[in-house]
Amino acid sequence: MATVSLRFFSSSPSSALASLLCFLLLSGVSFAADPFVSYDFKVSYITASPLGVPQQVFVSFPRKSRIRCLNNVLAVNREILGVFWLMVPVIAVNGQFPGPLLNATTNYNVVVRVFNNLDESLLLTWSGIQMRRNSWQDGVLGTNCPIPPRWNFTYQFQVKDQIGSFFYSPSLNFQRASGGFGPIVVNNRNIIPIPFPQPDGEIIFMIGDWYNQDHKALRKILDSGKELGMPDGVLINGKGPYKYNSSVPDGIEYLTAHVDPGKTYRIRVHNVGISTSLNFRIQNHNLLLVETDGHYTSQTNFTDFDIHVGQSYSFLVTMDQNATSDYYIVASARFVNETVWQRVTGVAILHYSNSNGPASGPLPVPKTDVSAPWSAMTQPRAIRQNTSASGARPNPQGSFHYGQINITNTYILRSLPPTMINGSLRATLNGISFVHPITPVRLADRYKVKGAYKLDFPDRPIDSRPPRLDISMINATYKGFIQVVFQNNDTKMQSFHVDGYTFFVVGMDFGVWSEDKKGSYNNYDAISRSTIEVYPGGWTAGLISLDNVGVWNIRVENLDRWYLGEETYMRIINPEENGQTEMDPPGNVLYCGALRNMQKDQHHSAATSILNGHLKLMFSMLMALLALVFTF
Repeated sequence: MATVSLRFFSSSPSSALASLLCFLLLSGVSFAADPFVSYDFKVSYITASPLGVPQQVFVSFPRKSRIRCLNNVLAVNREILGVFWLMVPVIAVNGQFPGPLLNATTNYNVVVRVFNNLDESLLLTWSGIQMRRNSWQDGVLGTNCPIPPRWNFTYQFQVKDQIGSFFYSPSLNFQRASGGFGPIVVNNRNIIPIPFPQPDGEIIFMIGDWYNQDHKALRKILDSGKELGMPDGVLINGKGPYKYNSSVPDGIEYLTAHVDPGKTYRIRVHNVGISTSLNFRIQNHNLLLVETDGHYTSQTNFTDFDIHVGQSYSFLVTMDQNATSDYYIVASARFVNETVWQRVTGVAILHYSNSNGPASGPLPVPKTDVSAPWSAMTQPRAIRQNTSASGARPNPQGSFHYGQINITNTYILRSLPPTMINGSLRATLNGISFVHPITPVRLADRYKVKGAYKLDFPDRPIDSRPPRLDISMINATYKGFIQVVFQNNDTKMQSFHVDGYTFFVVGMDFGVWSEDKKGSYNNYDAISRSTIEVYPGGWTAGLISLDNVGVWNIRVENLDRWYLGEETYMRIINPEENGQTEMDPPGNVLYCGALRNMQKDQHHSAATSILNGHLKLMFSMLMALLALVFTF
């Protein structure tokens, strides 16, 4: 597939060969019939100031003191009470922010060797990739031990029967708030046609809200019992806004997307932010929706589109304007007080090759009014599955008649505003704030670790019981067909994600869900996806066929609520497991918790990776200090 994003590709031939050898040695399963792609991901800190406002670091020196460390070089003896500026540490992959594209094709095997050059533990998760039979590679704490600082770990999985737009990101310690994310594209095999003419190119946009404080500072705010408050802005591909009016500071680096007149591009958009829903639009251009979370949609034109935290969409955009000037690409805060949140707007530039001048004037505005949320809800309700399109397999996506299958269990997962539990601010599902198991669940099962978790997560909210901290999970039945209702009684728009699966989004409304709501379900062409928005004061219902054995995370994608415990897991075990429904743990599995004594040390080079990761930070600090000295 043609793409204008080839700069995202990674892997030199030598690193690919090394990773392949590692993959073959570590894997207990033969994938000889399917090709592979191999990547090295070096995760480290870089310095950046995407919104043009570096983080302040205050340093005070005694009056009339000599700066001893600079005395021999600068002979400085001045009265100093100084303030210098330090660039915000951003988490990069291979030195890039956002990280490189992970590009594969249906059924390919993917090998990603991750080097953790951070100063804290790391896990990468692969949002929307189903990890068929292989929750060992899912990259969340319920299933994996974290990668310690200066260690490496090789993920190996197959993009089995999948196509579409996804992304990877860190899943620990609020790290996604500082970066570490990047796009994933899974292409159709050549024998399976896409349900639209081949685009002339592709453009990937990673949009998200951003704070001028790093993830560690944001964690401290949440740990203190406070809310994060309004973000400082919105980034588009790691860059700040174009100066569309005087409120935008000078000197901010912004993104320019270069296109040719008359051509049609596939635009893939991912909201990788912290907690803000964003409205995406391109001035004077229509967005033809064609895919979301790996499933082709009925093709519908929109002038603007709401993309919630953790969601991914594909649009076809035809460059059909006369190019009298460049055009704005906008991602602005949604479902908030938009007058107050006006600064939380990302702006990039769409530049035709024959453009006659820069973009100017006011930004285009969304057509839907969030003050009338019932009207805004018509947009997600309009997303339907393209039942005539082939997906990853030759059979049409719509041939699975989900509406005719008996529901075996119903789970109502209710979220409430954060509350104090044992003196700490926590978020809950059904009154339970999840505590991460010390020993990952599948390892605990395999080695018969007692008391690692509980299988007593309630299928309904229990109002008579006070909220509590617990390691409580859903004991789901293999090959069951369940209904999951996300009931959002919080005050904010939320997105919910299910690992290992997609689910048919059959219903969405305001109020409290009840059994009679089934009469309004879409039982024919509901879109199947892994991340869905749930309006405040509303509910969203999904149907899931439990055919993927393992332990799978169910979480809110809003990072503040996720960090505070709004998640659980489904444990799905085949009682007749014969080695065909679930893979064995990989040969390089990490051990921790009760099994930490089984972990062998890794050998590292004498050079400290963490120090290397911080060299730019140290250099920036030194330069800022020198600049301060010379101003006196």
